[in-house]
Amino acid sequence: MGRRARDADRLLGLYSDDVVLLGYNKNSPPASPTKLEGKASIEPMLRDVFGREMTHELTDEVVGEGRLSYNEHCEYPDGNRVLASVVCDLRDGKIVRQVQQETWDE
Repeated sequence: MGRRARDADRLLGLYSDDVVLLGYNKNSPPASPTKLEGKASIEPMLRDVFGREMTHELTDEVVGEGRLSYNEHCEYPDGNRVLASVVCDLRDGKIVRQVQQETWDE
């Protein structure tokens, strides 16, 4: 996977102020997903993820009216990988709702 820019400010600019992010993974199952509400609540998470020494690559992008989806492949220097499948609802060109499912190497 090629190295991609890790620009948290640029990514943060894609979200609406009232965005809702739902995250599902081993520690946040369907009965109790991670839920972040508002751009200010997702900013620390984005800065944490983009501050890590890892690569990110988006694939399988699909864009429709008011919606987009993609897969995000991430890899740490030690070879551990993460795959996230993401679906976003859009309003006025900004992400207003994001649902993501993450799978990690163990």
